[in-house]
Amino acid sequence: MRRLIPLAAVLTVLAFLVWAFLPRPVEVELAAVAPRPLEVAVEEEGEAKIREVFTVSATIAGKLQRIGLHAGDVVKEGDPVASIGPAAPVLLDSRSRAVAEATAAAAQAATDLARAQLDQAQATLEFMTGEANRAKELFRRGALSARAHDSAIREERTAQAAVSSALANLAVREKELQSAQAVLQADVAGSGGSCCVEILAPVSGKVLRVLTESEQVVQPGTPILELGDPGNLEIVVELLSRDAVRVAEGAAATVTGWGGPPVAAVVERVEPSAVTRVSALGIDEQRVTVILRLTGPAKERKALGHGFRVIARIAIWQQDGVLTIPVGALFRDGPDWATYVVRDGKAALQRITLGERNEEFAQVLDGLVDGDQVILHPSDQVVAGVAVTPVAP
Repeated sequence: MRRLIPLAAVLTVLAFLVWAFLPRPVEVELAAVAPRPLEVAVEEEGEAKIREVFTVSATIAGKLQRIGLHAGDVVKEGDPVASIGPAAPVLLDSRSRAVAEATAAAAQAATDLARAQLDQAQATLEFMTGEANRAKELFRRGALSARAHDSAIREERTAQAAVSSALANLAVREKELQSAQAVLQADVAGSGGSCCVEILAPVSGKVLRVLTESEQVVQPGTPILELGDPGNLEIVVELLSRDAVRVAEGAAATVTGWGGPPVAAVVERVEPSAVTRVSALGIDEQRVTVILRLTGPAKERKALGHGFRVIARIAIWQQDGVLTIPVGALFRDGPDWATYVVRDGKAALQRITLGERNEEFAQVLDGLVDGDQVILHPSDQVVAGVAVTPVAP
């Protein structure tokens, strides 16, 4: 008995050492290869925009009255949204004033000269009228020749024309004097008459932005405010050109990330040209503009407004009953895709051929069959031929 006790202890230690160094199955998480509906989509940030934004501009130069409208105010087509009145005259410096005063003095002198010429023409007309009357009387009595009679009549008419010319010249000089004096006159409360020209809203909608609110002098074409219909929204997304070539008009899309529930949409237009954009990493990218039309209920997107940031998810490929494998089970084995398949409790390396894929699943074209169990996220302990045991996910 004393010999059996040490022998039993040695055998127990040996058995423990053998058990301690025996290879144990590696615990792994398994997933099934099975037919599933698969959708491949491209996701990108976009912007919600009103389709038709109208910029109301100044139609004439003048003094814009302060705008009483604010962003969000509702206006109807034809409602006055702004008023423009006459602006004050330009202030004259000392040189300009001296030139204006000299011009006014010259106009006054020209007016005086024209008035004197009119007096001279009228005096000549009075004289010629008397001469013509005497010539007519003498000619009636036969004491004057016909030539002298006709000459007196001609000189009377010439004097009448001279008076008419002098009157017209005086009118011109008086207007020139008024023009020269107007330059020197100060503005008197906007020159009277009709105060303002009203600018009317071209469409019904809401005020999006007031670009020029304060009272100021504006030139023709100065933007005043923007109008639009918030209910007529579209989503503008700029996709990489390699993704845009797979997007078809009419493709289904979903708009999220704007703070409200997901909104259904469809691709309305894919523009045929790309533009260069610089990414956050400083890389030049070719981007194509894609326009989405919202199709979801209007109440679901009531709070979505002009210029809001959104995330658009556009479907580019979709099919039901596709044999798929979770993306977490895939890894590269040289140039090929591979996965570990569990067969008879051991991991087996299996090269496969993939088709379409999204963030969760990939389409299996060759290498696996329905029902195969694959290892998700295999660790460094998982190699071909190692025993594995499944664990609950």
